[in-house]
Amino acid sequence: MSDTSRDPAESIAAALSRVRRRRGGRGRPVGDGGHRSPEERLAGAARLRVLEALDAASAPLTIGAVADAIGVDQPRASRLVQQAIDLGHAVRQADPADARRTLIGLGDGGRELVARVRAERRAAVEAALGGFTPEESAQLATLLTRFANAWPRS
Repeated sequence: MSDTSRDPAESIAAALSRVRRRRGGRGRPVGDGGHRSPEERLAGAARLRVLEALDAASAPLTIGAVADAIGVDQPRASRLVQQAIDLGHAVRQADPADARRTLIGLGDGGRELVARVRAERRAAVEAALGGFTPEESAQLATLLTRFANAWPRS
């Protein structure tokens, strides 16, 4: 399903998320309340990118695939994945095709967190669209989706 076949708020939230991931995702994670240090906020945003990548995948990912999906090197991806596992947001499992590799999947805690963050993002987009007509919302969704798809990877 293409992003433009969704409702405008969902398409806009998805497009903004893609641009954020492609530029390195250095924005403040939704719902952090501003009570954490800058380092904690950046780590939280990066872990959220890991969880979103795991959620978007059709199957568990290798560390290398996680690194590629979020645009970081493998050592950084490995640290982020370990943090997500330690927090109960991700799970490690043996690769049935190659016992030397491990795969990373989204845990129940991660699934709940991703759902909550998406709901908060969607609510923020809907509030921002409050003064738009339905036609303007649809046009913005189409244009922003095109923009996000064209955004260069960093």
